[in-house]
Amino acid sequence: MCGRYEVIDGKRVFTRFKVPTQYASLFDDNLDIRPTNTVPAIVTDHELQLMRWGLIPSWAKDPKIGSKMFNARAETVAEKPSFKKALRFQRCIIPASAFFEWKGAPGAKVKQRIARTDGELFGFAGLYDTWKSPDGQSIATCTIITTTPNRVLAPIHNRMPVILLPDDEEAWLSPDLTEFDPIVSMLKPYPDDLLEARVA
Repeated sequence: MCGRYEVIDGKRVFTRFKVPTQYASLFDDNLDIRPTNTVPAIVTDHELQLMRWGLIPSWAKDPKIGSKMFNARAETVAEKPSFKKALRFQRCIIPASAFFEWKGAPGAKVKQRIARTDGELFGFAGLYDTWKSPDGQSIATCTIITTTPNRVLAPIHNRMPVILLPDDEEAWLSPDLTEFDPIVSMLKPYPDDLLEARVA
């Protein structure tokens, strides 16, 4: 799973992900991002939007479902009613500088910070949807897709967030890509040599 992450020196997002600087006022650094927090997400045309982390499907009756849907499994995301439409038409990139997991026995777990070895920002593969409340209020929400761990994560946790390869980011945001097979092919563990885990 992925339940905590951070964005340090977030202004780098505008060059790293080609986001127009007109969205700069929407972005703040955050060292402890948790589910249900408002997070920045990059959508089609590299626009930046603020979304609640925890996807509420547009058809949901109760918005509380979002607190349980902050992650989507890569293995089933194309099948689950909550995610399969978004996988085809509502993909986003969620920028981060690191994410966190806890390693060890219960009661003695140590917080681990997982980041790129070069310190560069990366982008989680995300999905989003917009839910309307009975009074007409629109709420944009998102989820982070997870997959099996690479060798860095395997000793720490049995899941890891899907971090998109830079060469896949344009395709991930493209509205022209709607077929499941090429989309799902991007949902794989990040290369071992590009990530490192350290005690936070």
